[in-house]
Amino acid sequence: AILKIHARSVPLESAADLEVIASMTPGFVGADLANIVNEAALLAVRRSKDKVGLPELQEAVERVIAGLEKKNRVLNKAERERVAHHEVGHALVTLSIPGTDSVQKVSIIPRGIAALGYTLQLPTEERYLMTKSELENKIAMLLGGRIAEEVVYHEVSTGAQDDLLKATQIAKSMVKTYGMSEKMGQVTFDLERQPLFLQTGQPSMPGDYSEATSREIDCEIRRIIDEQYARVRKILTEQQNLLRHAASVLLEKETITGEELKAIIAQFNVSPRTRPSHN
Repeated sequence: AILKIHARSVPLESAADLEVIASMTPGFVGADLANIVNEAALLAVRRSKDKVGLPELQEAVERVIAGLEKKNRVLNKAERERVAHHEVGHALVTLSIPGTDSVQKVSIIPRGIAALGYTLQLPTEERYLMTKSELENKIAMLLGGRIAEEVVYHEVSTGAQDDLLKATQIAKSMVKTYGMSEKMGQVTFDLERQPLFLQTGQPSMPGDYSEATSREIDCEIRRIIDEQYARVRKILTEQQNLLRHAASVLLEKETITGEELKAIIAQFNVSPRTRPSHN
């Protein structure tokens, strides 16, 4: 409904289905939706179109989520190949495990400030809660690029730094904030998030628990990451031929859709969304 209000300000093609855009943008606030409509209108003008079509709206969503394309950021051949395997790694892991957002697009065209490639995932519905297993799946997806590099090149690059940072932060929140560690028990160590009525007026310090507890927290964070690492390593090792082939297609086309990737997977008789065994 909010998207339709913002879209009134621009002429739309009959094929510009706003329901498609709404399904791509759950959780977006009014300002985000207004930005999408404005970006789409600018794209239509640049393309000498009188009306805004679905392609312009979809490209505008990508711009808002991932940033502008940076085609002047030229990578050498080896870097492009590594980025292709990295991004396909993310996508294959996403399509191999349940509880993850759908893959819309995989690209090796740089976008935004630092991204050399990206895997565009879009939620199918608005979500306000996440379970422990869903957070573990999210960590697995984030590790997919790094581990794909390991499987193919036998070493990682600096390109996985942001993925590792996000994965570690999720694991840390699981242990310290959400009480999702059986070893640490049903407690939280995130003292900075105390409710107002429990605050003592004195600033809480990161060391408000013992060194032994701090070490246990670190060990639990590492355990969560290591378990997902082993899980993803198994997936991508078993799908190594598929990984290499899909990366070669991505290198040739620069961008592939989620449906195109599923078609490639079907050629290898690998069923997407199967739960691999893990502890």
